Amino acid sequence: MLAGSTRLHARDRHDHRHTQINLNTHSSGGINWSGAAYIREQRMQLHLIRHGQTNWNEERRIQGQSDSVLTELGIRQARALGDRLRAIDYAAHYSSSSVRTRQTTEHAFPSATGVRFLDELREIYLGPWEGSLYADIAESDPESYKHFWEQPHLFAVQGAESFHDLQQRAVAAVAAIAAEHAGERVALVSHGALIKSYLCHVEGRPLDRFWEPPTMNNCCHSIVEITSDGNAKIVQYADEPVGLAQ
Repeated sequence: MLAGSTRLHARDRHDHRHTQINLNTHSSGGINWSGAAYIREQRMQLHLIRHGQTNWNEERRIQGQSDSVLTELGIRQARALGDRLRAIDYAAHYSSSSVRTRQTTEHAFPSATGVRFLDELREIYLGPWEGSLYADIAESDPESYKHFWEQPHLFAVQGAESFHDLQQRAVAAVAAIAAEHAGERVALVSHGALIKSYLCHVEGRPLDRFWEPPTMNNCCHSIVEITSDGNAKIVQYADEPVGLAQ
């Protein structure tokens, strides 16, 4: 697969914006779409997929934008996801430029060509925490650790990205992709916090409730419909159907 990569500095901020786009729909792992019969005029459909399990997931080591690799389980998860999505005709495939998302894309969509790997889709940048065990950070920086998991709107570690900046980056990246793919179905492989930050934006969920369920398990699959007037609605959240857009 050919890689087209766009450079982004992790702490860069992007303007929050809405883009008017179109959407089609199709089948997914959670909702039983009936092939091309379920097509909604003037809508775009975005399939958001978290990467498979990595060695650092298994070790409970902080990843952020540092590179880890899929475990054997992670590879099986990606392949199983690909099997569930095989009947779906995607107009384009996007992936974070991280190794773990590249691997997930390759195993889930082995026939995809022209996949675009973007730095903008990378995970939250955690600077000095990256590579450390969660347990060690909980001991060495308990206040920031508590903010990260219990009060993410207050999380502010020097050299790391805030959840607010992460969300702005995610929203801007999705808006740019949507603007390029009006009326099309797109697959996007990224990371748990980045995907959840975008879904929180769609829901209007404040960042202090960021980690509330649904949980973003490895290779979970979410779907967002966005109408031509810019309104977005989640129809599948982490493999669980939410309800069809009206």
